Amino acid sequence: MRIRELLWGAARRRPRDLVRLFGWSFAEAAPSFVSGQAIAHALDDGFAAGRPVAGLGWLMLMAAAWLTAAIGARQVLLAVAHIVEPFRDALLRHVVAGTLHRSASSGLRPDSAAVARLGRQVELARDSFAAVIAVSRSFLFSVAGVVLGVLTLTDGVLPLVLAPLVAGLALFSASLPAMARLQRRLILAEEGTASSLASMVDALRDVTACGAEDRVEAAVGRDVARQAGIAKALARLTAVRTLSLAVGGWLPILLVLVATPSLVRDGATAGVILGTLTYVAQSLTPALGSLVQGVGVNGVRLVVALERILATGAGPPAGSRGGREITAYPATASLATSRGAAGAPLRLRGVTFAYGPDAEPVVSDLNLTVPEGDHLAVVGPSGIGKSTVAALAAGILRPAHGRVLLGGVPVESLGPESLRRARVLIPQEAYVFRGTLRENLAYLAAGGAATDSVLDGAVEAVGMAELAGRIGGYEAVVDPSELSSGERQLIALTRAYLSPARLVLLDEATCHLDPAAEARAEEAFAAREGTLIVIAHRLTSALRARRVLVMDGVRARLGTHEEMIAGSPLYRDLMGRWEDPVAAGACDTPSENRHWAIKCP
Repeated sequence: MRIRELLWGAARRRPRDLVRLFGWSFAEAAPSFVSGQAIAHALDDGFAAGRPVAGLGWLMLMAAAWLTAAIGARQVLLAVAHIVEPFRDALLRHVVAGTLHRSASSGLRPDSAAVARLGRQVELARDSFAAVIAVSRSFLFSVAGVVLGVLTLTDGVLPLVLAPLVAGLALFSASLPAMARLQRRLILAEEGTASSLASMVDALRDVTACGAEDRVEAAVGRDVARQAGIAKALARLTAVRTLSLAVGGWLPILLVLVATPSLVRDGATAGVILGTLTYVAQSLTPALGSLVQGVGVNGVRLVVALERILATGAGPPAGSRGGREITAYPATASLATSRGAAGAPLRLRGVTFAYGPDAEPVVSDLNLTVPEGDHLAVVGPSGIGKSTVAALAAGILRPAHGRVLLGGVPVESLGPESLRRARVLIPQEAYVFRGTLRENLAYLAAGGAATDSVLDGAVEAVGMAELAGRIGGYEAVVDPSELSSGERQLIALTRAYLSPARLVLLDEATCHLDPAAEARAEEAFAAREGTLIVIAHRLTSALRARRVLVMDGVRARLGTHEEMIAGSPLYRDLMGRWEDPVAAGACDTPSENRHWAIKCP
């Protein structure tokens, strides 16, 4: 039922293209009606009556019908493309979103091989959907043209055509469920064989070293044999398609020929008999053959591919960690969400998170409250879990235990759009796309647009005015490959500054900036309305913050700089590696940072 709704929805969402498709189908089906009539009249009223000009005129009419059909076929293909390409894009979004859901909820790297396999299924579904639309529509219009044409010639021959056609369609329909089951098994077998072969190739050295060639050969051979057996069974079943075509497409010709003496006695002319055979042989039989081939192969593939996509690409997947269903929203380079939810405090209550079910927790039983307007710096050694805390706070990762609340609302209950407007996260690798500078800066802004004066204010505050001028202004096209990492970070920071989100998370988002540029950007966000959380790349970020969260293993300490100096040995150790650059005579730093500037090489 879900697949049927998906396919019908894909067609229904494009009503203009659907109307265009059916309109041009009439033109494409013109020979289905005209051909038999033209042959019958050309023979009876033209050549047999000694009027060759009239006979040629009817044949020219048939040629004109075929020319019209060629034009209609081209337009039909364009209309089908306008329906199936958005369908393909929707399936790809589904696959990517599902992959990100599973990756975010498990904390594991996305399975690129699985994504590639699902991408192949998407392309298969797109091509199969297009083929099913094309052949089904062609069959319906062709049969309608044949029925009308035969009725206008002689209604006595219609049962000879329709009865075998119905029988052939019934036989074909009865074989479809078994075909679908075998096609599904074949796809799974193909994936199993591919996986076995890939594992064998990756482990060739170990296999040889352990002398396990025979064992591995037997295991892979079983997968290959299984796939071959299913393929043979499917091939045997496809013989039913040939039988269906013989019954529905060729048997009517035989019946008409056998019944010719009786039809002639009832007044049928040679032209009527030949026109009827033309209808069957030239229109009905090819249309039925296309339907049997198209639905029997592409229709079955379409259903199976969609089942695979919906089953493995859907998000969030059902899973449990701590007895709860795990859900996740996709991570992006920059995210922003609902002013209502983000304007209230961020709370983490008993949050525990590990990358994998058997891994040691990166964060364990963390309790943290960040009130509205706070400025928090998160510090600690590399790999200690600082970015994990940011991802948990942003709702990108889901904890195994505990809760993350934005404004008292569980983050998992916020929809993607609400979450997007509530907070903005800028990671270390800033995302800049090819487009104008205005588009890059303003696409998180309210309504996706910002006036020049608003852009000017943000650009000046964050410190990218010089870069904006060098790029050529807001309407200049940005080529990400021509920007340095620091320049991309400045653009991403300005974009976050312009977003409506009142919770800003900077996950080492200034690591490619010099200390002065970093200080200016952080001070701009601190002065901006809302809450700021900085995953510190330099300890100067801790000195600018109101409070500091020190990550120390799975433990965490929270307080002011002075409180952390007094109570956290790790924080004292980190700060102890710094010295006054003025006393050392090494380098110049902003005066407010000089007592804790990083030692120059």
